[in-house]
Amino acid sequence: MKISLLIAFVFCSVSFALGQPNEEKFIFFLHNRFLEEHELDELHPEFGRAAYLEIINEFKKSGFKVISEKRNGNVSVRTYAEIIKIQIDSLLNCGISSNNITVVGTSKGGYIAQYVSTLSNNPELNFVFIGSFRESDMESLPDINYCGNILNIYERTDSLGVSAIERKKSSSCEIVHFKEIELNTGLGHGFLFKPLCAWIEPTLKWANGNY
Repeated sequence: MKISLLIAFVFCSVSFALGQPNEEKFIFFLHNRFLEEHELDELHPEFGRAAYLEIINEFKKSGFKVISEKRNGNVSVRTYAEIIKIQIDSLLNCGISSNNITVVGTSKGGYIAQYVSTLSNNPELNFVFIGSFRESDMESLPDINYCGNILNIYERTDSLGVSAIERKKSSSCEIVHFKEIELNTGLGHGFLFKPLCAWIEPTLKWANGNY
């Protein structure tokens, strides 16, 4: 991730040196829990391989600068979110517009993204939460407060992701753009292990400001 940010800073410095606005679009991609404790080629007993690199490539092919890393160990969701917030602040200080920055998280990565939304408290940032909200979160994670343009994607056959409308209602930040997409792939939680068009395409549209 540090390498990706270094590239972003160099590009930003060159752009401002030429007196040009920087209109690059960035995606922070935060993967699921499985990859924290397994290698990229290891198979989940139910869902198979987590196609981390393929997902990133889908974002890159659409012209986005992707900032991501394979996390190792059982990282703290909030602590990791604080790191992402610092990196977002660095891009903002570099002249990148808030609405050109999108944080995409799948499963545990989606919870990290929700904390980034909470900590950043920036209504112009874009967020895509994928398979990462349960009704019990309202009681177990009361400190999450959505802020930004929020897209929540969940799968009908996945018990680990449902509608997050109650979180939206309880959040104090004014959310101008909020949308939910319920998929029906029949893949359960495994839908987010793959770069399915069903969630990749709406994510790219959201990151491009097509709300």
